[in-house]
Amino acid sequence: MPEGHTLRRLADDLAGAFAGRTVHVSSPQGRFAADAAVLDGQTLLGADAAGKHLFVEFAGERFVHVHLGLIGTFLVHTGAAAVPPPVGQVRLRLVAADGDHASYADLRGATQCELVGLLQRDAVLARLGPDPLRPDAAPERAWHRISRSHRPIGDLLMDQEVIAGVGNVYRAEVLFRHRLHPLRPGNTLRRSQFRAVWDDLVALMTEGVRTGRIDTVRPEHTPEAMGRSPRKDDHGGEVYVYRRNGMPCHVCGKNVRTEVLVGRNLFWCPRCQPRFRSRASHGSDA
Repeated sequence: MPEGHTLRRLADDLAGAFAGRTVHVSSPQGRFAADAAVLDGQTLLGADAAGKHLFVEFAGERFVHVHLGLIGTFLVHTGAAAVPPPVGQVRLRLVAADGDHASYADLRGATQCELVGLLQRDAVLARLGPDPLRPDAAPERAWHRISRSHRPIGDLLMDQEVIAGVGNVYRAEVLFRHRLHPLRPGNTLRRSQFRAVWDDLVALMTEGVRTGRIDTVRPEHTPEAMGRSPRKDDHGGEVYVYRRNGMPCHVCGKNVRTEVLVGRNLFWCPRCQPRFRSRASHGSDA
């Protein structure tokens, strides 16, 4: 599933291609046809993202709310000499042509595509935790939830009502970078540990927006620095533990492990991320 940086980058691309322009809106597949007819010929004002939710804004406080789900794509094309016919199951097509070149975007495979008003948009935003990519994010809201929860931090980081936009890759990598075992209870973290994780997510996800990929290894652990082959994976990017189960850790050489938690695979290094043992448990062993 696309993570938050992908949606932020997509919102920026849509705004750059269509903001302030009159847009032809259609639904070649037909599932969004009625709402597309309402928007057709209107001005697209902009686009924004919150976590894994995308909102494309039109005049009159109308928003196309999109959630890509597992397989959805929203491909934006600019500078086209001509707009080609739609290919495949295109749920939503946006076209703007006001000169020699046109812009168009096709949405396919999304789990959600609906026309909503301001109140509905705000209701979605209210359900989400703070997004590390948004300037209005309030990380203390996430800390409030985490510091009071017995749930594993690996579960909490993937809960979009705790922190919005973090997916399996960022979850695995930020926990490794801060030597936190994914099964450690949230309420055992110190505030300083949480804040370090939050600040790291802000930096990593912002870089993901810039490059369009997830890179999490520090300079001393890049392929060039270590003399190793670059990672080959359809997700791209250089990582420490994500999808590297059974492979040696770049830092200590211990094999990376995996385990399923709430239906998603965890990845961690058992040496760099030792299991948390409270002082109480140490005392009971004495």
